[in-house]
Amino acid sequence: MAKDKKAKDDASRVAAVNRKARHNYEIQETLEAGIALSGTEVKSLREGTANIADAYAAARHGDLMLLNAHIPEYHAGNRFNHEPRRPRRLLLHRKQINKLMGAVDREGMTLVPLKIYFNARGRAKVELALARGKKHYDKRAAIKRRDWERDKARLMRVRG
Repeated sequence: MAKDKKAKDDASRVAAVNRKARHNYEIQETLEAGIALSGTEVKSLREGTANIADAYAAARHGDLMLLNAHIPEYHAGNRFNHEPRRPRRLLLHRKQINKLMGAVDREGMTLVPLKIYFNARGRAKVELALARGKKHYDKRAAIKRRDWERDKARLMRVRG
């Protein structure tokens, strides 16, 4: 019973997931980053209505910023509401920022958010991935491989 409750709590803490990221990008490395939010953004995230499908991270003025992430206005926020697509500062150590920006500049990588979630302490976190874009033929090969694995599992189930 306790395990089921813990698994349910973990699943309910995820605020937004970028499902297309693993299809469109080849993930090299992932890391956890904090995110600087205003009060109404946190409340809106807890409702689970955010969208990070088109979001990415980039360097601006020496900081790492999450750009194009849509966190809708909080319905009870009145005049203190936030701008839905404003750039949000990502909280990382300077060494981590320099390492990521070096990879983006030198190797042509992209910083893609995979999910936004709340950790055990209730802090909003972003799972960032250092990724390289897939070509169209890579995507087709991945779909073909996934379909074959599904068919193979189905055949194994039928035969015993």
